Amino acid sequence: MGLFSQFGESGAQAQTVGTEVRMAQAASPDDIPPPRRRPQTRLRVTPYYTPDGVYPRYNPGPDAVRECSVAYVQEHRPSGTVITPHMSCYWRRG
Repeated sequence: MGLFSQFGESGAQAQTVGTEVRMAQAASPDDIPPPRRRPQTRLRVTPYYTPDGVYPRYNPGPDAVRECSVAYVQEHRPSGTVITPHMSCYWRRG
């Protein structure tokens, strides 16, 4: 009971509004500090395979067959026109 009696004695007092007038002033750009910028957090990416220079990494399945087509193509270079081999490959189910 002694604990509650301390709170009861302080009593509630109403706050009075002062007759003081305050003027709002616009702050100059020199007075405002620049906003703080946090550096972006970076995610650490760890591959679950050993990188071997093959990109994109694709697992076609256990019975896949690689189909390739090879052709000679003319390339126009500053030194002159040359013929170079071009190969395009894709995986198909075997």
